Amino acid sequence: MFSLSDWWVWIVLGFALGVLEVIVPGYIFLGFAVGAVLVGIAVGIGLLGHSVPMLLLVFAVLSVASWYGLRRMMGVRRGQVKIWDRDINDN
Repeated sequence: MFSLSDWWVWIVLGFALGVLEVIVPGYIFLGFAVGAVLVGIAVGIGLLGHSVPMLLLVFAVLSVASWYGLRRMMGVRRGQVKIWDRDINDN
């Protein structure tokens, strides 16, 4: 069938996480999607072996690094919450 050491499984997982990011916005799954695609590319060109614990470790490190990079690039939205200092019924 297939295993986590197949390169195409990681690519499909990355695209599935990208679709999930579109459905549930918030830049939560985008870092995981980028990490999965990068692991798939690395396995595909032969940079990583077929050790599942090593693949998961590299996936975790790349996901956190890409999430942090995306967070720095996109920025943190500050001031989105509206704080009401008066009521419309106050005269």
